[in-house]
Amino acid sequence: MTHDEQKRTLPTADSALPGRAEQMQVAISHFVNGNPLTGPFADGLQQTVFALGCFWGAERRFWETEGVFSTAVGYAGGITPNPDYREICSGLTGHTEVVLVVFDPDTVSFDTLLQVFWESHDPTQGMRQGNDVGTQYRSAIFTFDDAQQISARRSLAAYETELKNAGYGVITTEILPLANFYYAEDYHQQYLAKNSGGYCGIGGTGVSCPAGLALDQQSA
Repeated sequence: MTHDEQKRTLPTADSALPGRAEQMQVAISHFVNGNPLTGPFADGLQQTVFALGCFWGAERRFWETEGVFSTAVGYAGGITPNPDYREICSGLTGHTEVVLVVFDPDTVSFDTLLQVFWESHDPTQGMRQGNDVGTQYRSAIFTFDDAQQISARRSLAAYETELKNAGYGVITTEILPLANFYYAEDYHQQYLAKNSGGYCGIGGTGVSCPAGLALDQQSA
Protein backbone atom coordinates (compact mmCIF):
# COMPACT_ATOMS: atom_id res chain seq x y z
CA MET A 1 0.00 0.00 0.00
CA THR A 2 1.40 3.40 -0.95
CA HIS A 3 1.58 6.29 1.52
CA ASP A 4 -1.28 8.05 -0.31
CA GLU A 5 -3.43 4.91 -0.18
CA GLN A 6 -2.68 4.53 3.53
CA LYS A 7 -3.81 8.10 4.23
CA ARG A 8 -7.12 7.34 2.50
CA THR A 9 -7.77 4.06 4.35
CA LEU A 10 -9.75 3.94 7.60
CA PRO A 11 -8.17 1.97 10.45
CA THR A 12 -9.74 -1.10 11.99
CA ALA A 13 -10.56 -1.37 15.68
CA ASP A 14 -7.36 -3.38 16.13
CA SER A 15 -5.13 -0.86 14.34
CA ALA A 16 -6.66 2.37 15.71
CA LEU A 17 -4.81 4.36 18.34
CA PRO A 18 -5.98 3.78 21.95
CA GLY A 19 -6.64 7.41 22.85
CA ARG A 20 -7.37 8.42 26.43
CA ALA A 21 -10.16 8.96 28.95
CA GLU A 22 -9.37 12.64 29.61
CA GLN A 23 -11.43 15.17 27.65
CA MET A 24 -9.81 18.08 25.87
CA GLN A 25 -9.99 21.32 27.84
CA VAL A 26 -11.32 24.30 25.88
CA ALA A 27 -12.32 27.88 26.65
CA ILE A 28 -15.65 28.57 28.31
CA SER A 29 -16.78 31.11 25.72
CA HIS A 30 -16.78 31.35 21.94
CA PHE A 31 -13.95 33.68 20.85
CA VAL A 32 -16.17 35.48 18.30
CA ASN A 33 -19.60 35.85 19.89
CA GLY A 34 -18.99 35.12 23.58
CA ASN A 35 -21.63 32.39 23.79
CA PRO A 36 -20.90 29.13 25.64
CA LEU A 37 -18.58 26.77 23.79
CA THR A 38 -19.73 23.66 25.60
CA GLY A 39 -23.12 22.42 26.78
CA PRO A 40 -25.55 21.88 28.18
CA PHE A 41 -27.07 24.52 25.93
CA ALA A 42 -30.32 26.40 26.54
CA ASP A 43 -33.67 24.77 25.84
CA GLY A 44 -34.87 25.44 22.33
CA LEU A 45 -31.42 25.33 20.76
CA GLN A 46 -30.53 22.40 18.51
CA GLN A 47 -27.21 20.84 17.52
CA THR A 48 -25.72 19.12 14.50
CA VAL A 49 -22.21 18.19 13.35
CA PHE A 50 -20.72 18.72 9.89
CA ALA A 51 -17.43 17.59 8.31
CA LEU A 52 -16.34 19.38 5.13
CA GLY A 53 -12.56 19.43 5.07
CA CYS A 54 -10.16 21.42 7.25
CA PHE A 55 -12.24 22.54 10.21
CA TRP A 56 -10.72 26.03 10.50
CA GLY A 57 -12.50 27.44 7.46
CA ALA A 58 -15.54 25.23 7.92
CA GLU A 59 -16.20 26.59 11.39
CA ARG A 60 -16.07 30.18 10.15
CA ARG A 61 -18.74 29.46 7.53
CA PHE A 62 -21.13 28.47 10.28
CA TRP A 63 -20.38 31.09 12.95
CA GLU A 64 -21.03 33.69 10.23
CA THR A 65 -24.47 32.18 9.54
CA GLU A 66 -27.37 34.07 11.14
CA GLY A 67 -29.15 31.99 13.76
CA VAL A 68 -26.07 29.98 14.75
CA PHE A 69 -25.59 30.37 18.50
CA SER A 70 -22.21 28.68 18.89
CA THR A 71 -19.68 26.57 17.03
CA ALA A 72 -16.76 24.38 18.04
CA VAL A 73 -14.29 22.24 16.13
CA GLY A 74 -13.54 18.66 16.98
CA TYR A 75 -13.32 15.09 15.86
CA ALA A 76 -16.04 12.52 15.12
CA GLY A 77 -16.88 9.41 13.15
CA GLY A 78 -13.93 7.29 14.25
CA ILE A 79 -12.68 4.94 16.93
CA THR A 80 -10.06 6.61 19.14
CA PRO A 81 -11.50 8.31 22.27
CA ASN A 82 -10.42 11.90 22.95
CA PRO A 83 -7.76 12.06 20.22
CA ASP A 84 -5.35 14.94 19.75
CA TYR A 85 -4.52 16.67 16.47
CA ARG A 86 -1.26 14.78 15.97
CA GLU A 87 -3.16 11.50 16.24
CA ILE A 88 -5.83 12.72 13.83
CA CYS A 89 -3.16 13.56 11.25
CA SER A 90 -1.72 10.05 11.55
CA GLY A 91 -4.89 8.63 10.01
CA LEU A 92 -5.07 6.03 12.79
CA THR A 93 -8.09 7.33 14.68
CA GLY A 94 -10.80 6.97 12.03
CA HIS A 95 -12.12 10.43 12.89
CA THR A 96 -12.79 13.28 10.51
CA GLU A 97 -12.40 16.98 11.32
CA VAL A 98 -15.84 18.34 12.23
CA VAL A 99 -17.74 21.43 13.34
CA LEU A 100 -20.35 21.29 16.08
CA VAL A 101 -23.10 23.76 15.17
CA VAL A 102 -25.51 24.95 17.87
CA PHE A 103 -28.41 26.84 16.33
CA ASP A 104 -31.77 28.45 17.00
CA PRO A 105 -34.30 26.72 14.73
CA ASP A 106 -36.64 29.72 15.04
CA THR A 107 -34.01 31.80 13.22
CA VAL A 108 -32.20 29.35 10.94
CA SER A 109 -33.58 26.04 9.69
CA PHE A 110 -31.64 22.82 9.46
CA ASP A 111 -32.29 22.92 5.70
CA THR A 112 -30.47 26.26 5.51
CA LEU A 113 -27.51 24.82 7.41
CA LEU A 114 -27.48 21.92 4.94
CA GLN A 115 -27.35 24.47 2.13
CA VAL A 116 -24.29 26.11 3.73
CA PHE A 117 -22.71 22.68 4.18
CA TRP A 118 -23.20 21.47 0.60
CA GLU A 119 -22.19 24.74 -1.04
CA SER A 120 -19.02 25.17 1.05
CA HIS A 121 -17.12 22.12 -0.24
CA ASP A 122 -17.00 19.43 -2.92
CA PRO A 123 -18.76 16.40 -1.40
CA THR A 124 -17.71 14.05 -4.23
CA GLN A 125 -14.00 13.73 -3.38
CA GLY A 126 -13.96 10.84 -0.92
CA MET A 127 -11.03 10.89 1.49
CA ARG A 128 -9.85 14.37 0.58
CA GLN A 129 -10.89 17.97 0.15
CA GLY A 130 -8.91 19.85 -2.45
CA ASN A 131 -5.19 19.50 -1.71
CA ASP A 132 -5.88 18.10 1.77
CA VAL A 133 -5.68 14.32 1.53
CA GLY A 134 -6.60 11.84 4.25
CA THR A 135 -9.47 10.23 6.11
CA GLN A 136 -9.70 13.27 8.42
CA TYR A 137 -10.87 15.42 5.50
CA ARG A 138 -13.81 13.28 4.39
CA SER A 139 -17.29 14.79 4.13
CA ALA A 140 -19.92 13.80 6.70
CA ILE A 141 -23.11 14.83 8.46
CA PHE A 142 -23.60 13.53 11.99
CA THR A 143 -27.19 13.94 13.10
CA PHE A 144 -28.83 14.34 16.50
CA ASP A 145 -32.29 12.94 15.74
CA ASP A 146 -34.39 11.15 13.12
CA ALA A 147 -35.69 14.40 11.64
CA GLN A 148 -32.15 15.58 10.88
CA GLN A 149 -31.27 12.18 9.44
CA ILE A 150 -34.25 12.25 7.07
CA SER A 151 -33.62 15.85 5.99
CA ALA A 152 -29.92 15.18 5.41
CA ARG A 153 -30.58 12.13 3.24
CA ARG A 154 -33.21 13.95 1.20
CA SER A 155 -30.90 16.89 0.67
CA LEU A 156 -28.08 14.57 -0.43
CA ALA A 157 -30.30 12.99 -3.06
CA ALA A 158 -31.49 16.36 -4.30
CA TYR A 159 -28.04 17.96 -4.40
CA GLU A 160 -26.48 14.92 -6.05
CA THR A 161 -28.86 15.45 -8.95
CA GLU A 162 -27.75 19.07 -9.22
CA LEU A 163 -24.07 18.05 -9.11
CA LYS A 164 -24.49 15.33 -11.74
CA ASN A 165 -26.19 17.83 -14.03
CA ALA A 166 -23.10 20.01 -13.61
CA GLY A 167 -20.71 17.16 -14.46
CA TYR A 168 -19.71 16.02 -10.97
CA GLY A 169 -19.66 12.46 -9.68
CA VAL A 170 -21.45 10.66 -6.87
CA ILE A 171 -21.58 12.27 -3.42
CA THR A 172 -19.39 10.42 -0.92
CA THR A 173 -20.69 12.19 2.20
CA GLU A 174 -21.39 9.94 5.19
CA ILE A 175 -24.70 10.55 6.99
CA LEU A 176 -24.79 8.89 10.40
CA PRO A 177 -26.24 9.45 13.87
CA LEU A 178 -23.60 11.10 16.05
CA ALA A 179 -21.89 8.60 18.35
CA ASN A 180 -19.32 10.90 19.96
CA PHE A 181 -18.03 14.42 19.46
CA TYR A 182 -14.56 15.12 20.86
CA TYR A 183 -13.46 18.75 21.20
CA ALA A 184 -10.26 19.69 19.42
CA GLU A 185 -7.47 21.55 21.20
CA ASP A 186 -8.33 25.06 22.35
CA TYR A 187 -5.99 26.74 19.85
CA HIS A 188 -8.05 25.25 17.00
CA GLN A 189 -11.29 26.79 18.29
CA GLN A 190 -12.33 29.79 16.13
CA TYR A 191 -8.82 29.61 14.66
CA LEU A 192 -9.39 32.00 11.76
CA ALA A 193 -10.73 34.68 14.10
CA LYS A 194 -7.61 34.37 16.24
CA ASN A 195 -5.29 34.10 13.21
CA SER A 196 -6.60 36.25 10.36
CA GLY A 197 -3.92 35.00 7.96
CA GLY A 198 -4.51 31.33 8.73
CA TYR A 199 -4.96 28.65 6.12
CA CYS A 200 -8.46 28.06 4.77
CA GLY A 201 -8.89 25.34 2.18
CA ILE A 202 -12.68 25.53 2.08
CA GLY A 203 -14.16 25.99 -1.38
CA GLY A 204 -17.38 24.85 -3.02
CA THR A 205 -18.26 23.57 -6.47
CA GLY A 206 -20.22 26.64 -7.48
CA VAL A 207 -23.34 24.48 -7.82
CA SER A 208 -26.28 25.99 -5.95
CA CYS A 209 -28.30 24.02 -3.42
CA PRO A 210 -31.38 26.13 -2.61
CA ALA A 211 -32.70 25.78 0.94
CA GLY A 212 -35.77 23.57 0.92
CA LEU A 213 -34.68 21.78 -2.26
CA ALA A 214 -35.11 18.38 -0.64
CA LEU A 215 -38.60 19.21 0.57
CA ASP A 216 -39.57 20.57 -2.84
CA GLN A 217 -38.35 17.36 -4.46
CA GLN A 218 -40.31 15.26 -1.97
CA SER A 219 -43.57 17.06 -2.70
CA ALA A 220 -43.09 17.10 -6.48
